[in-house]
Amino acid sequence: MAKTTLVNDHALTKFSDSDLVLEDDRLDIRGRKVIDAAGKAIGHVRALFIDDAAKKVRLLEIAGGGFLGIADQHFLLPIDAVTKVTATLVYVNESGARVLSSPAYDPTLIQPYNRQYWEPFYGYYGRAPYWDADYRYPNYPISS
Repeated sequence: MAKTTLVNDHALTKFSDSDLVLEDDRLDIRGRKVIDAAGKAIGHVRALFIDDAAKKVRLLEIAGGGFLGIADQHFLLPIDAVTKVTATLVYVNESGARVLSSPAYDPTLIQPYNRQYWEPFYGYYGRAPYWDADYRYPNYPISS
């Protein structure tokens, strides 16, 4: 059963749990290494949270902080932090230390996901949440 989370009458679903198909495979950034603002690797994109109503990525789940994938922790990062995407890398404008110190996220726990659950992730990074009236979806370059 798909894990769907409600936010402001919109649902967020992990892309892997949805029946959505990408028009362009280059848009699937899962598995790509995440590079921080200083050019250092901080982990990899483990999952994408999709807004069911708008069919857009809203949050990235990043796995990192472990050693060779062992004991990885999981972090959520708004898509707005992405500055560039290549065939193997996703660049973000946050420091690795900041991402690794972000609010806790455990993908194995079932939470009463609602707008209040997601707000700390946006607030921590000082970003307006996507449900704000003035929110503009980011435009980041995708290169091969």
